[in-house]
Formats: sequence, structure tokens, C-alpha cells
Amino acid sequence: MTAATGDAFADKGAFGASLTHRRASLWLILISLLMFLPGFVSNGPMDRDEPRFAQASKQMIETGDYVDIRFQHEARHKKPVGIYWMQAAVVKTAEALGVPNARSTISIYRLPSLIAAILAVLLTYWAALPFVTRRHAFVAALLFGACILIGVEARLAKTDAVITATVIAAMGAFARLYLRLPSDNPTRWQIPAVFWSAIAIGLLVKGPITPMVPLFAALVLLVKDRAAPWRKDMRFLPGFAWVLLLVAPWFAMILIKTGGNFLSDSVGQDMLAKVGSGKENHGAPPLTYFGVFWATAWPLAPFVALAAPFVFKKRAEPKIAFLLA
Repeated sequence: MTAATGDAFADKGAFGASLTHRRASLWLILISLLMFLPGFVSNGPMDRDEPRFAQASKQMIETGDYVDIRFQHEARHKKPVGIYWMQAAVVKTAEALGVPNARSTISIYRLPSLIAAILAVLLTYWAALPFVTRRHAFVAALLFGACILIGVEARLAKTDAVITATVIAAMGAFARLYLRLPSDNPTRWQIPAVFWSAIAIGLLVKGPITPMVPLFAALVLLVKDRAAPWRKDMRFLPGFAWVLLLVAPWFAMILIKTGGNFLSDSVGQDMLAKVGSGKENHGAPPLTYFGVFWATAWPLAPFVALAAPFVFKKRAEPKIAFLLA
């Protein structure tokens, strides 16, 4: 049996769901719902930040102030406005549809996280396609969707599921631009548009987290490649202009309204304070995330360990180098 025949046989068997992109996507949505929905409505607030996000979004609706972020009588300037807009939008939609007690129902505030977690699974499939076959990308998306941590974040009215989706979208687009795949015409705008739109949404949801991931990867790849022919395909000037168009209006309004305090609170007191020391009882030594990865990323984590020898052997190849970066 040839490799092509073997792939075709497998596609008709256990991996029939990945035979076409549409079927793969439909199966991934269905399986994601089966994984994420249990406990979505019945569980009360499971994280101390979840009711704070929900209350701030509720106050936005009640006051009609969609620029400043308030938690009761205090300014809540730890994160940008994106997640609050999303939560307020789903609550107002629920009210328009006649859902009773929408403003006081925590599961409605969780809907952006649920949708984002499902999108993250779909985007994992899309991001994996430049590296592996369609059926293997399908399996990768399933393994990601089954991870403990994304399952938790899908059920929380917070930023992390949304940020995950933006990072995967940005890196999936970056991979296509870096590898300069024959099927992706570098003169087209679709892939750079996905990349820069993901960056903009990420900035509005959690500030610099989303752009930091492709930025650090790009720095590694620049050192490796020197010439870096992929840079011009990223459309930096139009991309920056698009990001500014989407992000700058709210940032300008909140800086004016708070007299610049938003920037000092969100970047200085929240982000940089967490880099320098433990904050809000969250402190741990270096490599802690590497350690907890093996539990929170189960069942995907063991495949990382299994792949390590292959990755080390093939580290100079463009696809592997990108993944390492």
C-alpha cells in the first residue's frame, strides 16, 4: 500500500471526519460543545476574577459608559475594554431575545469565553495545516480541545479563552507567511489581515500579551534567517495602520478620561508588577509553568515529550524551526 493510498484509507475510516474542511470543522464544533458545556450553566462563579469581570460589564450596561471600566465604585483598569464589550454585547442580545434575568446570570457572561474556546479549537486545526496533513491537524485540534486548561477557561467569564484564540490565529497566519507556502499567494492580503486583526483584538482584550508571542518568535527567526524574506509579506505598514485604526480610538478616549491613569494602572501596577514579583497571592519560582504544563495540558502534553527527539533532530528545518521559535 502506498502512502497516498494509506492516507485515503485512513480518511475513510476512523478519521473520516477530517476528509473535508467543512466536515472537520463541524465535528470539531460538536465535540467542543460536548466537552465544554457540562457545568457551563450549573456551576457558580469558580474564580474570584469571574464575578468582577461580570459585574464591571453589567455596570457598563447600566451606566451606558462603554469607555471607562468600573467595578462598583472603583476604577478597574487592569485590562483593556475588549472582554467587557463582548460580555455586555451578549447580555444585551440575551435581553433583546427575552431571556429572563440576563444581567444577573453568570452563564451568559461566559458565552464569549465558550465561543472563543471553540474558535481556538477550530483555529488550532487551521494553524496546524501548514505543518501536517488534514487528518493530523484534526487530531491536533481534538487534543487541544481536550486539554484541561482550555476546558476550564471555556467556562469562565474572563479574558483567557479569547486571548488564546487571538494568539492561535496570529501564529497560524504567521506560519503561512513565514513558510511562504505555494498555495498562499504572498501578494494577497487575506493572511496578513488575519494576523493584524488578531493582534488588534488581542490588544483590546489583554494588552501586549497577543503581540508578544509572534514578536518573540519573529526575533528568534530573524536571528536564524538573517535575510528573512517573509518580512515584506507581513505588510507591516498597512498592518500597523489597521491595528491603530481599531485600537487607538478607545485607548485615546480612556487616556483622556483617566488623565493617563489607565496606562499606569494596567501596565505599571498590573502587568509589570506581576513580572517583578508575586501579585494577588500569585507567586511561583521560574519554570513553574513548564512544570504545571504536563498536568494542565493533558492529554496533549505527552505528545510533546514523544516529539522531543524528532524535533531536536529536525530543528534546522523551517517548519520545526518555526514551531520552536
